[in-house]
Amino acid sequence: MIEIKFDEYNNKSVAYDNNIKIGECAFIEDGMYWNIVHTEVDSLYQGHGIARKLVEEVIENGKKHNKKIIADCSYAKKIIKFMN
Repeated sequence: MIEIKFDEYNNKSVAYDNNIKIGECAFIEDGMYWNIVHTEVDSLYQGHGIARKLVEEVIENGKKHNKKIIADCSYAKKIIKFMN
């Protein structure tokens, strides 16, 4: 089963399949902004919406922390644009 966890201390959300890391979405905190800089999913798991869930996890936690989400990551930019 795929599980998405938010790692606040390392500025990323991480996807696991039975405790095996299969993807992550990393961001840089800059004042009132969280800038998503990288999203990656293991090639064996691509095409299952995991990257989207990773980005959404960062966005949702950003809202909880009153942060504005921006993205240098091209994939995350598409998700943010779609959600707005």
